[in-house]
Amino acid sequence: MFLFKPLLAFRPSKLDLIFATKTFIAAMLALYIAFALDLAYPMWAMGTVFVIANPYVGMTSSKSIYRLLGTIVGAIFAVAVTPSLINTPLLFTLVLAAWVSICLYISLLDRTPRSYVFMLAGYTAVLICFNAIAYIDTVSIFDMALGRCLEIALGVVCSAVVSATIFPMHVGPILQHRVNKTMQDTKALFDRILSDERHHDNYTTLLAHITRDTSDIHAMAVHLSYEQSKFKGITKPIQELLHQVTMLVANLVAISERLKQLDQIDLSYRQNLKKLHDHVIEFLKDDQRIQEDELDQLPVSFDTDFDWILQQAHLDQRVMLSSVKMDVRHFIQNVRAVKLIWQRIQHGDYSLPESIAALTTNYPSLHRDYGIAVRGAISVFMTILIATALWILSGWKVGFMMAQLAVICACILTALDNPVPALKVFVRGSIYGTFIIFIYAYGIFPHVTTFWQLVVVLAPFLIYFLSMFPHPQLVGLGLPLVMVTVMGLNLHNHYSLDQVMFFDSSIGSILGPIIAIFVIHLVRAMSPDMTAQRMLSAHYRDMQQAIYMDYGLAFRIHLRGMLDRIGLLNTKQVQSDELKSEINKALIESSAMIDLSRLHELVAKLPSESDIVTLIEQLQQQLVQWLDSKSKRMPETNQLKIIRLQLHQVDRAAQNIQDQDIRQRIQISVNNIRNSICHDGGINAEDIAIARVGV
Repeated sequence: MFLFKPLLAFRPSKLDLIFATKTFIAAMLALYIAFALDLAYPMWAMGTVFVIANPYVGMTSSKSIYRLLGTIVGAIFAVAVTPSLINTPLLFTLVLAAWVSICLYISLLDRTPRSYVFMLAGYTAVLICFNAIAYIDTVSIFDMALGRCLEIALGVVCSAVVSATIFPMHVGPILQHRVNKTMQDTKALFDRILSDERHHDNYTTLLAHITRDTSDIHAMAVHLSYEQSKFKGITKPIQELLHQVTMLVANLVAISERLKQLDQIDLSYRQNLKKLHDHVIEFLKDDQRIQEDELDQLPVSFDTDFDWILQQAHLDQRVMLSSVKMDVRHFIQNVRAVKLIWQRIQHGDYSLPESIAALTTNYPSLHRDYGIAVRGAISVFMTILIATALWILSGWKVGFMMAQLAVICACILTALDNPVPALKVFVRGSIYGTFIIFIYAYGIFPHVTTFWQLVVVLAPFLIYFLSMFPHPQLVGLGLPLVMVTVMGLNLHNHYSLDQVMFFDSSIGSILGPIIAIFVIHLVRAMSPDMTAQRMLSAHYRDMQQAIYMDYGLAFRIHLRGMLDRIGLLNTKQVQSDELKSEINKALIESSAMIDLSRLHELVAKLPSESDIVTLIEQLQQQLVQWLDSKSKRMPETNQLKIIRLQLHQVDRAAQNIQDQDIRQRIQISVNNIRNSICHDGGINAEDIAIARVGV
């Protein structure tokens, strides 16, 4: 009953109704042309319009192309394997299951919209093969594949034409607004961190939200290539700008943590920090166009302001303030780099300035969960085997529909942590759709004799439920209702009512998703807490890898991937307070990545036989062991206390280094690592005693 509450409370807005009406027009156009061409399955053309429906032209066009490409690849595979394997059902089933599993595995690893191609290529082959087997006496596999491609192409073309010509909405302005908002949020957070009278713990949460937003915008930017607007062609520049924004996040995390340390010692430095803050904010407000040779420019009073702060600060605060100076300088330079890229984009120059190292790669440096991909592949493999076995062993003529829907359901929602609740809603929607089919088939269609009458009777139902599509909380109900109804009505030129087929197909449309739910619940489903734990393990493995990386392009790409993962972590609805704390700490720990890399570089500048080099190498080994334990979710031991003591020894040894620059850099890195990784400002007598026992 809970599904009826949002249904009854839903009131479509004007934009919802415009979107629904456009989609309905495209669907009716596709259906009319399919009737005129006497295609075998007009419902596929009509259903395609609903599947790819989106309020924005770019998203509709990109999904259209991806769906068509996936359909063609799946059709080619079906035509290639069916003639050779159709007489060996077991081998045929295993080959199809392997194909869909591989395609879904690749789809789950590719977190861009193009992943739709791989998923479609997988289950399209199953749809074509199973339909060809069910109607083997009347149609060939080639005709079935060709018909599927033509009907999908028809739906794609109709959808793209209507979306682009009737009240088109472009994703470009939305993306532009979100980029501007992200840049404003970043600057506003910098303003808060420096201007607040003391540190607030919610900074890390706000910073994590920025990393999540950049990942969302990164995916949205792909659609810009598929719409005819002034924003066409700026996908790569926008993605590069977002990569550079992640470096701002790293700067802000570091600044926030250093100020937190400083606040714990004494707050008097804040009075002098205010003058620096005002000068930096004024400098960053400059709306004049930035030239490439001015990227490293700083406020005129930058060094003077910091010198005054250092002179007035406590002795214990000077290393931390030197770190703040470095991070603020990098923040200003990175803000100007982002602003320069954005200015060039808005003036039609999509090239990256030569002085800015590109972080964009051919394969985006985003988090990938190989474990989820493997589980998803296994679940769809098992689903195909079980559904096909039930079809074959039962001899049920309409069993192919059950198997098809089982495979589709095992694919479409696998990217969720736990697809089971959403699939249960899909089953309920299928049940409700069955009643709607019955009303149309036996109460309305007997009185429909022309196409315009068909349009009139379908309009109220379809437009109302299509208007739910723009709402994430309602699309889970609207989509299955629309698709089950359209597929179940099976509209074609020679329409006839078959009660046995109706009831059989209705049962199949319910049993198929139930099989998928059963398998996914056993193999694939994970709680948000479990997913977060696995992502945190990947976070610690990446930190472990960064210990021996030089600071450069590869390192920055690596850091980009880590911050993307943290953004995803903050979307998980975890229940455990301990996990929530660990996710918060993960962002803080990532701020030490640069210091780990710089320590590694500084070792090369020191005599290999010196004591401090030995101490740093021991520290690196201890960090590797600790991070390895964290990645394996092993119980906490005294490793952090040992690391604290080692950091203390490195810090003391650094005081004997003659080179002031190297000495200060080591002291800064040691302080930052101790605070960000050990989440502590120093050591005590108990730590020393425990650490010595551990050593």
